[in-house]
Amino acid sequence: MKTIASFTVDHDKLEKGMYVSRIDGDVVTYDIRMKKPNQGDYLSNGALHTFEHLFATYARNSALGGEVIYVGPMGCRTGFYLLLRDVVSREQALELVRESFRFVRDFEGVIPGSQRWECGNYREHDLPGAKAVAEDMLRVLDGWTAGKMDYTA
Repeated sequence: MKTIASFTVDHDKLEKGMYVSRIDGDVVTYDIRMKKPNQGDYLSNGALHTFEHLFATYARNSALGGEVIYVGPMGCRTGFYLLLRDVVSREQALELVRESFRFVRDFEGVIPGSQRWECGNYREHDLPGAKAVAEDMLRVLDGWTAGKMDYTA
């Protein structure tokens, strides 16, 4: 079998940030790398789960919500994938991520979709952990630009 594109990226050189992972027709996959790979520091399950609920809720309810295909965590627990239609520019995608992360950082209340009938693992949430990850990534993305979104850049 052919090696899939995401496995051809040298994860030992990959830093926190937001990258274009692949383009498939009219769908752009963004790699939002929140932890440096293979360093022993990963997103905890509870924080990852809460982050997913909040990130997906915000992104799908944003002005670009109709262009959002998927928001979900990486199995390695080092970040998230965001899949958008290609009508969304890299700059717009970056701003959506920043807005979403501010939403997570500032969120108070009941986590959307966290009730037993709404979620398959409703007990495992960590809002303070999700907020801390959002704050950390907002610092990373503060100076980020569309020009930094290539893995080789």
